[in-house]
Amino acid sequence: MARRISRRSKPEPPGPSGFLVVDKPPGMTSHDVVDAARRWLSTRRVGHLGTLDPQATGVLPLAVRAATKLIPFIEGGGKGYDGTIVLGSETDTLDCEGEVTRRFEGELPGREEVEQALATFRGDVQQVPPMYSAVKKDGVPLHKLARKGQEVERDPKWVTIESLELTRFDPPELDVRVLCSGGTYVRVLAADLGQRLGCGAHLGALRRTRSGPFVLDAAVSYTHLRAHETS
Repeated sequence: MARRISRRSKPEPPGPSGFLVVDKPPGMTSHDVVDAARRWLSTRRVGHLGTLDPQATGVLPLAVRAATKLIPFIEGGGKGYDGTIVLGSETDTLDCEGEVTRRFEGELPGREEVEQALATFRGDVQQVPPMYSAVKKDGVPLHKLARKGQEVERDPKWVTIESLELTRFDPPELDVRVLCSGGTYVRVLAADLGQRLGCGAHLGALRRTRSGPFVLDAAVSYTHLRAHETS
């Protein structure tokens, strides 16, 4: 009887371990960036700390090689965001990528009313995860159900908005700066603000400025990293 020879994958060559902070460009998923980093760094051992929506930009920390073992101890830390909220229209995804489901025809609220509404979201608040998200229901990601036209009941969860500042008011757009706990959805914050104001709203743009100990000033652009990709 012929002897069966097992084939083992070739071990990876040794290389540096640690964290790489990427300034994620729009239009890419977090996993797209991880796949690219595996090519840049010639290793399969790359993971990210906290998903960013495809249209969002900014801080995406990557753990490389042995540093992947530290992900459970670091992920879930506080987050910082600069976002643009568009008043007067709602979408099915709660952001600018979705289909408009409602338009408000009345007069938009003034700055003072917006400031007062924003103040109600500071501190501990409950959020219902959006249907277009990676949260799972009975083992199935919600976004897969949403793409089939299904909407299911989701349990609200507590998050903490440490700081929420209005930095630009130019109706229908307004810019906000947010410091919050991990797991906070700025899309939901935008939609909930629109509900509170009675005019509806969605998230127009989002840039993450902080993820745990990692900040935007330490991030390297995706374009720069791609230019130095190993062949």
